[in-house]
Amino acid sequence: MPIQPVDVVWMNGKLVQWQDATVHILSHALHYGTGVFEGIRCYETPRGPAVFRLRDHLQRMHGSAKIFLMDIPYSVDELVDAAHLLIRTNRLRSCYVRPIAYRGFGEMGVNPEHNPVDVAMAVWAWGAYLGDEALEHGVRMTVSSWRRHDPNIIPPMAKVTGAYINAGMAKIEAVHAGFDEAVMLNPDGYVSEATGENLFIVKNGEIITPPLAAGPLPGITRDTIFTIASDLGIPVTERALTRAELYLAEEVFCSGTAAEVTPVREIDERVIGDPGPVTQTIQQKYFAIVKGEDEKYFDWLDFVE
Repeated sequence: MPIQPVDVVWMNGKLVQWQDATVHILSHALHYGTGVFEGIRCYETPRGPAVFRLRDHLQRMHGSAKIFLMDIPYSVDELVDAAHLLIRTNRLRSCYVRPIAYRGFGEMGVNPEHNPVDVAMAVWAWGAYLGDEALEHGVRMTVSSWRRHDPNIIPPMAKVTGAYINAGMAKIEAVHAGFDEAVMLNPDGYVSEATGENLFIVKNGEIITPPLAAGPLPGITRDTIFTIASDLGIPVTERALTRAELYLAEEVFCSGTAAEVTPVREIDERVIGDPGPVTQTIQQKYFAIVKGEDEKYFDWLDFVE
């Protein structure tokens, strides 16, 4: 999806013009994938722009950095302030927020320890990741031949830049085969996640999703759905899922900051059907929350003053 430039980007504590937000060609992260990042959304609400679960995302980014022995030189509070400043300065009512911490220019070689940790954040207007049609009618998915990472190769708990070449290959394969998105299995052959979304099935009124041990990213939206479902009295179970269970599910949906809550209507030419009642209920509640229409969940909204 093309990005429309905004006025400024935040880089290492300063606002710089969009066109000047560049990095050195020998930045370590460019060559070796040594960066961690987040995807966050800001929604327009009756009280103005509000970023959804901003602190939770930034805390996860700090956690990802810790796994790779990266010390982010800005606290969560400082990054929260940076996000607010960016949204205000660029005069956005709703947007996508992309913070990233990465090993910059210093030495060249596999060992990243002698390269500085640079931090940047950008915002831009962004619509539905998989398309407005997908939110209403669902997407077509296929099980990819590319597997999700083994936890002792690249930790799937971390949102690390270099790891996403794996998701990119699965996405390309799916799109070239005529599908919208891919399901990724873990090294043991169980369902893990999609290329950028967590996966859920519905069976006998129960929501089932793979456990973190199966290798999905611990999604902020995933966690949000757990809370929503609990509050609505819908049971949620984390357990291993086989690809055949996807084919036989009553409903399937995926979640993520970019994808939000998107129904799945077909997997490998097995028709799941139109969005079912559980999917629709979760989706409707989710959008009511992020758009500031449900005061019960205001703690999740970081209002940009």
